Amino acid sequence: MENSPSENNKRIAKNTMFLYFRSILLLIVGLYTSREVLAQLGVEDFGIYNVVGGVIVLFSFIQNAMTSATSRFFTFDLGKGDFEALKKTFSLSMVIHIFTAGLIFVLGETVGLWFLNTQLNIPSERMGAANFVYQFSVLSACIGILQVPYMVAINAHERMKVYAYFGIVDAVFKLAVAISLGFATVDKLKFYSAVLFGVYIFMVICYQIYCHKNFPETHFKWFWNKKMFWERMGFSGWTTLGGVSAIAALQGVNMLLNMFHGVIANAAYGVMTQVNNAVTQFSTNLMAAFNPQVIKSYARNDIEYLHSLIFRFSRISFLLLSLFIIPVVLNMDLVLNLWLKEVPAFAVIFCQIRLLDHLFAYTFSGLLASSIVATGKIKYFTIIDSILVIMNFVLCYIFFKLDFSPVTVPIVYITMNFVRIISANIFAKYLIAFSIRQYCKKVLIRIFIIGAISFPLPILLIFNINNSVTSFFITSGIFLILFLPSAYLIGLDNNEKNILKNKIKNLSTK
Repeated sequence: MENSPSENNKRIAKNTMFLYFRSILLLIVGLYTSREVLAQLGVEDFGIYNVVGGVIVLFSFIQNAMTSATSRFFTFDLGKGDFEALKKTFSLSMVIHIFTAGLIFVLGETVGLWFLNTQLNIPSERMGAANFVYQFSVLSACIGILQVPYMVAINAHERMKVYAYFGIVDAVFKLAVAISLGFATVDKLKFYSAVLFGVYIFMVICYQIYCHKNFPETHFKWFWNKKMFWERMGFSGWTTLGGVSAIAALQGVNMLLNMFHGVIANAAYGVMTQVNNAVTQFSTNLMAAFNPQVIKSYARNDIEYLHSLIFRFSRISFLLLSLFIIPVVLNMDLVLNLWLKEVPAFAVIFCQIRLLDHLFAYTFSGLLASSIVATGKIKYFTIIDSILVIMNFVLCYIFFKLDFSPVTVPIVYITMNFVRIISANIFAKYLIAFSIRQYCKKVLIRIFIIGAISFPLPILLIFNINNSVTSFFITSGIFLILFLPSAYLIGLDNNEKNILKNKIKNLSTK
């Protein structure tokens, strides 16, 4: 039975708050894990791990394309209530993912190995370890491919509590692996990659067991339908293009850093990536709470509700992300020194710019992109967006050839993401009749007022307080005093205020 918009809103609010607090836990665990890995491996091996792992990530665009296609078609069928189509979609998706895993393995053992051993700047005495790490990276990528359909099923059914528990278990195991590095009597880089692969295997088994017990449509049976296959492959083809450009912008730039500035620059980039990935946990969880409803509302042709989801996501994501991103950005030097035993050069400025980029990119275009994907009409949007993304790689290459600093990387990222936000708004206007005027009225003006109230004073103080610890408490305290009331009064609508008050009341009662 189709739920009312009110019930859907309550579910989204519940899932958002649950996943937000889950993300806080994962952030703490994840950052401590990264700290231990960097401390135990050392800057050089940490840089090697990031750049070698980046080689196989070059092929992960295939996985990302399959994930996007599987999620779109599975959730669409679920939204229409077509159980028979749902079973066929899952089984065909598993067939496609099995072949995809095989393709990644072949590419990894041919093109990837050649690139690792002939193109990367790795100290000769560590090439053996680098190749060892690479083999487990290839296997991990293949295992990750097979996990995707099960994760899609859990998200499409909006079982966010289960999704959260699995994420916490995964984080705890990775923390245990990081701590165990201190007791390893063999090459720590090799030990870390091998045991981490064991964690991937365990998590895949957990996802499969849960789905088999709770979702009948995930009982895999060999299924083949030529028309359905090419429909999904056509969709995947365009998302693959987007994935290729994304990998070029992220891991391709990582390779450029290695070629022009060496493994020390890769270590700084690795720290930035770890911080960004931790923050992405928040954004991904917010998206997970909204995405199923976006696709289902489009499947029902409820465009008005779809627009309201976009407005709500932009406001809520800005409020929740700003709550911890702004204090961290203002005090990044202190945060990294407390977190890491050795802070690589350029890491502070890398992280500051990247986090601000993340805040605005997810706030203003995150759910717009998902809404465009929900329509299935992604050809021209993907072409334009891919060109803009690939420009990150092109511009960084040009600047590095001109002997620019590694700091060029995050500056290029934030500039190109601004252009991508404009592009997403234009496409949404034509594909889902999205009103930019209403978006400005219901989202941008509110965000601008909140920022104008809460941002200037902490920024001014950060330049006038010498003691970093004192600065952290004063700037963070003042930011929260200004931000929280304005976020409640201006950032939330009446329905959201009532939901928040009821949740607080229930928690206080318990």
